Formats: sequence, C-alpha cells, structure tokens
Amino acid sequence: MKPYATGLAVGKFCPLHRGHQHLLDQALEQCEALIVISYTKPEFPGSEPEHRERWLASLYPDTTRLVIDDARLAEHCRVRGLPIATLPHNDAPDDTHRHFVAWLLRHILEASVDVVFTSEAYGEGFANVLSQVQRDADGPCAAHVMVDRDRVAVPISGTAVRKDPHGRRNYLDPLVYRDFVERVAILGGESTGKSTLAGLLASRLSTAHAAEYGRELWEFKQGALSEEDMLLIARTQIAREEALALEAHRYVICDTTPLTTMLYAQAMFGRTSPELEKLARRPYGLVLLLAPDAPFIQDGTRRDEAFRLWQHEWYLGQLDARRIAYRVLAGTWDERLNGAIDAVLALNR
Repeated sequence: MKPYATGLAVGKFCPLHRGHQHLLDQALEQCEALIVISYTKPEFPGSEPEHRERWLASLYPDTTRLVIDDARLAEHCRVRGLPIATLPHNDAPDDTHRHFVAWLLRHILEASVDVVFTSEAYGEGFANVLSQVQRDADGPCAAHVMVDRDRVAVPISGTAVRKDPHGRRNYLDPLVYRDFVERVAILGGESTGKSTLAGLLASRLSTAHAAEYGRELWEFKQGALSEEDMLLIARTQIAREEALALEAHRYVICDTTPLTTMLYAQAMFGRTSPELEKLARRPYGLVLLLAPDAPFIQDGTRRDEAFRLWQHEWYLGQLDARRIAYRVLAGTWDERLNGAIDAVLALNR
C-alpha cells in the first residue's frame, strides 16, 4: 500500500522538463492514483496544449490528465452543462488559482485528492484551500508534500529551458525535445541534387538526415511500385523523421516529404488517396525547392528533362496553392548548399 490514495500535481509544464518529471515520479511513488492538471494563460510557443497533452500521455500514461486552455475548458463546461469558465491569468493572485483548481477537481474531474505535490512555497496554502473546499463537500483533507523546493535534485526551470531548449536539451526527455526540432524539407525534381544536398546540409549542421525511403523501396522492387506502395512510402518517411527527431540537434533534414509521394502517385497512377492527400499537408519549419537548372544526369532510373521541368512546376503550383512558404535554390552546387545553410540558420534569428 502506498501512503496516499489520490494525489495531485499542477503545473504549466511549458515545456515538461526533468524537474517536473522528478515531481511527478515522486508523486507516483507515493500515490495509488495521480491527477495531473496543466494550464497556462498566456500560452508559450512550442508548449501548446496538444504538445503538453502528448508529453504527459506518452510519459505518464497511467495518470488522469487534464490539459486545458480556454477553448478546451469551455468544451468541458458545455459537456457538463456548466456556465462557461475561463482560465485565470498567470499573474492572478495565488488564491485565485487555488480556488480555480478546486473548482476543476469538483466540477470537471468530479474528484477529490488526499495530497498535493509541489516544489513551491505556495504548496501549503494550496493544500489548505483544497482541504477547506473538499471538507465542505464531505471530502478528505489534502496533505502537502514538498519535492525539491531548492532545485537541488534537478537544477532547472521552465524559464531557463524556454530561453534555450537546445542548449538545455539534457533537461528534456527526447519525446519532449523532439517538438522543438525543426523539420527542414528539401524538394526538387529528378537530378536536382536534393539527396546530395540533404546529406551535406545535415553534415554541416551536425544533425540527422532522413533519407528518401521511396527511392530505397523503388530499388528494392526494381521499379515495380504499386499504388498501395504510395501510402507506405509516405508513412515510412514520416516515421523516419519522427524517429530521427529524438536524436537530432535543432533540425532534421528531410530528403523529400509526403508531398513528393503525392506527386509520384499522380504521375504514375493518375490519382491520390484521401489519406495520402492528408499526409501531404504535413507542415515543415522550412521548405527548400531546388531549381531544375543543374545538369541533368541520367542514371538509368530517371525519366527525362521534360519530366523534371513538369515536377518543378507541379511543386510551385502545390506550394502556392497550399500557401506554404518556400525558398528556391538555384545555381552551382556550392551556391545551393550555402543558400540552404543561410535559410536554415535564419530560422533562429
């Protein structure tokens, strides 16, 4: 038996770092069940509710989680027939936040807690308010457990991580850091040097390179790709990017995207499946499009110069129609590489 039945931990988790994890781990060790509530107003870029929900669900799947912003809270209120409530601002008095959390527990989660875990001076007062509210509803008193208030076990803060998530990535689980890694997409027709550029760019930036799976599968099947292979290619390409983001530094350089797979599906089979169309809308932090002005080299697997020009025009049309910002790289191989490096480094300016 653990000391407590139900525990509570509340935080912004913007982002969820190893200090937060230390708190949650301590709470799980001492509680049969744990409720985790996350909210912040305003939000912080890179730590939006969908990110926080995914981090907590991935790392703490056995907890009860409530990750909210005003829109999510309004939906909870509508479902339960409650007046629409809004989040208190981060600068609101401590007592406002205490009573807000007590309200969430009673009216949204319909739960009570035996203990609150914090790393802050306000923890004792927080537990006192919860105890008072819960006693009024014939619930239990809530104890308070302080965890690493002086940040000795894990000397980090959310503010420090937000200032430099890459420099402090050792304080982030790879599943969290992955969401701070920019995906850089390189597109281009046949024989424009995109695969070579992707490898060189990743090497110069000391990061990971997601090679083109479609080419690998084409070679394995000796060019006999089926329409069903198109979806497999797009899914595998995305899976590579996500896996590499766990070990990358700042960027994953992506040799093609599902948009390229969509191009070949239309060129080879005259149509695109709805799921492939959806995958082709995957967003990237930067899109580089290589111009068809490099010498065309026929390696036995490519079509011809006319197809390459069609590919370039197709990319231009699709990117413009989807309102995706992109940069065209042209000129010599060195000019393309230098232009790509400049464009990637500009992401951090």
